[in-house]
Amino acid sequence: MKKILSIIMLATLLIIVGCDTNISNNQMYNGNDLKVGIIGPFPDFSEEKVVFEKITFDDLKGNTQKVSDDLDAVIITKEFLSEADDDQYVTVYNELEIPTFFMQSTKAHIPFVNEGVDYDTFIDIQPLSYATGYLNTSTDKEIKYETWRYELIDHKENNSNIQELYSRIFKTIDSLK
Repeated sequence: MKKILSIIMLATLLIIVGCDTNISNNQMYNGNDLKVGIIGPFPDFSEEKVVFEKITFDDLKGNTQKVSDDLDAVIITKEFLSEADDDQYVTVYNELEIPTFFMQSTKAHIPFVNEGVDYDTFIDIQPLSYATGYLNTSTDKEIKYETWRYELIDHKENNSNIQELYSRIFKTIDSLK
């Protein structure tokens, strides 16, 4: 009887540990290899299939076609959102053929793709949003763009939730390739 009880307890423990491992594996991005340009600090984690490359606003302004050819997406971190809203970059975001993600923007994409809109004074329209993405898909015949909003699980900012959110962003990027 003790032997059976011990086996049941051991099996239960293995199942619990196995489930916990599966949960964290599901948070990891498993799609195609990606190369993502970042303006700001790199995330505090690494993804096996994602390479981060440090870029600047001058890189973006200099040649949007080269940036679009060399990278799969651009991420701009919270520290640079006020600079990212400068009117000189509106054309850049609209000319990029890859998505741009604005991390920790609660103002959606509005201040970044509209001239005369200041990030610091614009109202919060997505207070629970942790990231927003933008891609202009307009043609000569129609104005069109795609946007994405991402919230943290349970709106709790911790390493696990942030990594899970980035993984969702990477899946979005991969779906556009």
